[in-house]
Amino acid sequence: MGGSKTYVPYPSFFKSSPIPSSTGYQSAVGRCRIYPETCNNNNNDDDGNNTNEFQSIVDKAVAQSQVPGDDSSDNKKLKKKYMKQGIAMAQSYLTQSLALDTSIVDVEIVLTPETVVGSDGCIVSLFLDAGCDQIVLMGGGDDGGDNGGTDELMLQALDASRVPKERLIVQIRDNSDFKAEGMPPYLSKVLEYASTISLFCGDAHPDSLPSLETACTNWTNLLSSDQFSNTTNNQCQRVVFEASVQGDDNTTAPASSALAKHIATLSTTASHTIPHGILLSLRDTTPTHLSRTYTSVIRTDRTDKLYTTVVCSRSGEALGLVYSSRDSVTAALECGRGVYYSRSRNGLWRKGDTSGMYQILHRIDVDCDGDALRFTVTQLGGGGGGGGDSDQGPAFCHLNTYTCWGEGCGIRHLEDTLQKRLLNAPAGSYTKRLFDDGELLRDKLVEEAQELSEADTKQHVAEELADVLYFAMVKAAKAGVSIDDAVAELDRRRRKVTRRKGDSKVFRIEAGDKILGK
Repeated sequence: MGGSKTYVPYPSFFKSSPIPSSTGYQSAVGRCRIYPETCNNNNNDDDGNNTNEFQSIVDKAVAQSQVPGDDSSDNKKLKKKYMKQGIAMAQSYLTQSLALDTSIVDVEIVLTPETVVGSDGCIVSLFLDAGCDQIVLMGGGDDGGDNGGTDELMLQALDASRVPKERLIVQIRDNSDFKAEGMPPYLSKVLEYASTISLFCGDAHPDSLPSLETACTNWTNLLSSDQFSNTTNNQCQRVVFEASVQGDDNTTAPASSALAKHIATLSTTASHTIPHGILLSLRDTTPTHLSRTYTSVIRTDRTDKLYTTVVCSRSGEALGLVYSSRDSVTAALECGRGVYYSRSRNGLWRKGDTSGMYQILHRIDVDCDGDALRFTVTQLGGGGGGGGDSDQGPAFCHLNTYTCWGEGCGIRHLEDTLQKRLLNAPAGSYTKRLFDDGELLRDKLVEEAQELSEADTKQHVAEELADVLYFAMVKAAKAGVSIDDAVAELDRRRRKVTRRKGDSKVFRIEAGDKILGK
């Protein structure tokens, strides 16, 4: 999600409470940065002792790194055991304690070079395998300073990480005053690092804390300077500027609007100096701050100033077309639901309040031209839950269909049919028989998978794949697993950096042969 001429996303920074709220992070904008070492993530263990969840993950990563690296079977198993335990702990921390959906939200975790070096880079792989999009290595400190003495440690941490460079961000923090003339101290440090750190990471992230209104002009002047252009060209893939938003909405909202007015200029300027532009970030912002700034970069040619909004499932299927206003975006961010502007009601419309067909909001995006919004949601309701027949599935449309273009097709239609069969199957239903006979379902899954593996023509493969999909979807429906759940798992897996050999498992092959009567 890098900046460009037409699209500048707004990641949110999360430094305090682990519970989503109007004063915490706003993950629905698509990217969220977590500072785990400053978050309140203490929990009680089974014995009632207070534990720090993040530190427990670090300890597990250190234990993994300390297992001897020889080829003995016992050490390999122990290292693998610690790795699995660490990934599971990191997943729990992200999804349970922080309530983040890592399949939808691009999560960045901030780590210190000391933590990375101390675990020999294992902590980096654990969080990426758990679903994080990127790791941020924080130079300097929150209390300012010039990063003196940390240069070598930062390079050691980059080297120990051993992950693709696009998965790493280096953030150099310096709280020195931002100067309109000349090169500010913190950026001088980044430019000094640029040629070296670009070998390891994809982003350079200067972290400044000026007033927003002053920063707008200063950043534009800085990015257009010859010194900045000549130094960063072909070095850093992206430069990220972070701005704090503090105080209540009445005092800071004007500053947020002022910042938004300069985005087009900043993006255009950056496109000539940095291959992937810039990213402007608001730290610990409220829904009002965020929506005010976010909607300021969206273009609309409508006289009522509403924004065209496409509502999609998490698998990318379009559910319908609606409209949003600045206030409706604020409300959506506040409650984590699909909230839009109803032209017929001339006011806010929170989907599902009257029909029961409500939506969980996962993400808001702006399209490439900056003139349309996309809401990624999970459509819920139906099944007797306040809207329609007892066997009706979730519906977005007022005609009680999943989409405004009628019922879904393909796998979506199959899923809907299976869910109805699970609730109320007609006499003689084969699907109902599969639901009731677990052994039959298991055997058919093995049988059809074998037939797919032996198919040798395009048509035959398509036919056998359809069979496997049907029986797999029966298994999923019986277990309460949806297509969106499977898509979420695929999205989480694409973030992994640890890869297994993928060899076949002898005991699984033997079990399959037994079922097939071989």
